[in-house]
Amino acid sequence: MNDKVMVALSGGVDSSVATALLIQQGYSVCAGTLKLCPNDNGTADSARLAAESLGVEHYVFDYRSDFRTEVIDRFAKAYLDGLTPNPCVECNKAIKFPKLLKEAKALGCDYIATGHYVKKEYDSASGRWLIKNAEDEGKDQTYVLYVLTQDILKRTLFPMGDITKDEARRIAAELKLASAHKKDSQDICFISDGDYAGFIENNLGLKSKSGSFIYKDGSVLGKNKGVLHYTIGQRKGLGISYAHPIYVTDKSASSGDVFLGENEDLFTNRLYANKVNFIAVEKLTSPMRVKAKARYSQKSAEATVFPISDDEIMVEFDSPQRAVTPGQSVVMYVGDYVLGGGVIITPKGGAE
Repeated sequence: MNDKVMVALSGGVDSSVATALLIQQGYSVCAGTLKLCPNDNGTADSARLAAESLGVEHYVFDYRSDFRTEVIDRFAKAYLDGLTPNPCVECNKAIKFPKLLKEAKALGCDYIATGHYVKKEYDSASGRWLIKNAEDEGKDQTYVLYVLTQDILKRTLFPMGDITKDEARRIAAELKLASAHKKDSQDICFISDGDYAGFIENNLGLKSKSGSFIYKDGSVLGKNKGVLHYTIGQRKGLGISYAHPIYVTDKSASSGDVFLGENEDLFTNRLYANKVNFIAVEKLTSPMRVKAKARYSQKSAEATVFPISDDEIMVEFDSPQRAVTPGQSVVMYVGDYVLGGGVIITPKGGAE
């Protein structure tokens, strides 16, 4: 096999093992590292060491400016607008895959590859590339890849889809890779401590409007610190006391108010989403039965998706879902395959 592949190499266990697997499969492999986060030299250094251990040529591409504009600034604006965005989805769509593919093509590569836990198949009946749940259900990353286009999927390999994380660590240990026992990253790459509000206020110098905590009966329970400090479903860290547990049920960026209620007020059967991308079909023309999930960590649930327009859908769940949050993505599945997804605008309709 003479096909040349550029692997997105971070130096972590997944991308390192993905590189090793492709070498074993007979590909001509090189590694590419996208420099994305401001003041982050560690990723490129770790990737360089991994590339040396694996014996592959390594390239570094500086996309920090694009990442700032397309991911960090959009992330901050969404939070200030009262949303709870998923920057990994936006990065995959605007930066990671298209930019790596651009650089790979320039170097004569046939494919790019990543360490995502996901499978890819070609459906000859529809003529479309599909993505499918990974072998390791606990590590499956199809949720953050629903934004990929057919052109990108055609040129992308996912060698980790058929193995488990435990197997990946075993392979890394056998190859004596430095990443074999490296912990998985849990945080957003540009916010290492998980303090989103602090990052937006302290690093970007942006503030959200502060308003009141308003209980569902209309009573004012105090002042809040600004909407970007709160997310739908939050109970802890509100700084107010009440006779029983209360939760954030909604927030308004224009007024700065944060609305509170009980746990049962967080459930809804229905949501609307836009910025839709379909993978298994070109577009949705009629209602379809699916399984859907409205956040990464959620289990998929039985639902029906309805087309509203070319760029908007309504998803109606068979049973109420908790804390459906504008700004997050809803991703729909037919069996083990990703149908598509979109960004949640708002839940509407309430629990029935």
